[in-house]
This record gives sequence, structure tokens and C-alpha cells, in this order.
Amino acid sequence: MSSPVPLALGSPAGDALSALRTAAADTSSAGSLLEQAQTPAVITLVAGGVALLVVFVGGSPWRRARNVVTIVHEAGHALAAVLVGRRLQGIKLHSDTSGVTVSRGKPEGPGMAFTAMAGYLAPSVLGLLFASLLGNDLVGTVLVLIALLLLGVLVMVRNAYGVFTVVASAAVLALVAFVAPVEVQAPFSYLVTWFLLFGGVRPVIELQTKRRRGQARDSDADQLGRLTAVPPVLWVLVFAVATVSCLIAGGLWLLEPLAT
Repeated sequence: MSSPVPLALGSPAGDALSALRTAAADTSSAGSLLEQAQTPAVITLVAGGVALLVVFVGGSPWRRARNVVTIVHEAGHALAAVLVGRRLQGIKLHSDTSGVTVSRGKPEGPGMAFTAMAGYLAPSVLGLLFASLLGNDLVGTVLVLIALLLLGVLVMVRNAYGVFTVVASAAVLALVAFVAPVEVQAPFSYLVTWFLLFGGVRPVIELQTKRRRGQARDSDADQLGRLTAVPPVLWVLVFAVATVSCLIAGGLWLLEPLAT
């Protein structure tokens, strides 16, 4: 009697089908992980962590990135000068990350005080604006506003290093907006926003440190002290309260996806 033929548990066709199912499952899992990495919650946490390290750990990354804060600082002075009716003469950006904005008009009064006050507040206020836009999924609007800011500053820059700094920043923006994949635009916008929020606080700390050492006798706070008869240290306190408040408010906007 012949022995029964054993039942085959697998076949070439069955093995191939199983392999396809496994590959499909792996692909689906990889796609799911990629989608999770692109969620607003993950993006804002990673971007916020990177910005925090750059700003408060310091070193070479901060010294280079600080040029962005200086651009926004001087743009704040320039915009305030125009709003109060002063005649804007030009902007200079220096390699030590300092800058100066020159405008003509009445050398005292509320308009001049507003112009002097706007610089240290500008990065934080702009960061807060960007945070509100990102909270409403307006990533494209953030990129457009950055482009307009750089264009406005470029028109008014009056020194070679200033032109180089603004053009280099514009080149990075152009790469993100026109060359990099769409998936890069949101992380970039979140990174810039967090950087402005954190980067608005550190210069205020540096300002008071320099004032304590007698190294910033003609700072914005000291100019405001002469214009308003309010002690410069109180103006530093105003800057500190305003920038920290913007950081808290903007941070709440950006971290909102974590609560959902």
C-alpha cells in the first residue's frame, strides 16, 4: 500500500502572496511613521527644541543666527520710524551682529520714543504673529511675510555686510519656498517662529549684562531713559516682560496641537 501523500503547507504562489502582504504591511507601517513625523505636534516640539538649543546654549550657532534677530530688530526701528512720520535714511548691519537704523525727524517726543522702543520688541512681536498664523495653518503666509520683511530691509541697507546678510537669508528662504519639498516648509516656518520667540528674550538679557558692565551707554534703553525721564533699567524691565509674554503666548499657540 502506498503511503498517503503529505499535504503541502506552502507553495511558491502562496509564499509570494505572503511576501507581498508582508511588504505591503511594512510599507503601510513606514508610511504611518512618516505621517506621524509630519504632524504639527511633532514638528513644533522638534523645531522648538532646536531653536531653544541655538538661542540659549549659545556658541557659534547663536552668533550666526543672531544676525536674523538683528535684521528684525532694525526692521522694527525702521517700521516704527515710518509709522510716526519720520524720514527713514537707512539701515546698517555689522559683523558683530549689531546694527543701526538712521531716521530724520523731531529728536524727541512720543514718536522718537516709539521708534527707539520698537527694536527690542520686534522679534518677539513678529514671532507672536507667526505663531498665530501657524495656529491657523497659514504656513504660506508666514513665508510671504518673511520675504516681504527681507525685501524691505534690503532696500534700506546701506553697507556691504548688511546686503550680504539679507541676501544670504533670502537665499535660504528661496531654497525652502521653491526648491525644498513641501514637507520642509512647515518645519522651517515653525523653526523660524520659535527662534524669534526665544531670540527676542536673550538680547534683553545681554543688554542688561552689558549695561551693568558699562558697555552699552547708548543702548535703546538708555536713549529711552533720556527721552522719557524713565530710568533705563525700567525700560529693560519693560522689554523683558514684553518679550517673555510674547514667548508664553506664542508658545501656547504653537503647542496647542499637543493638547488635541
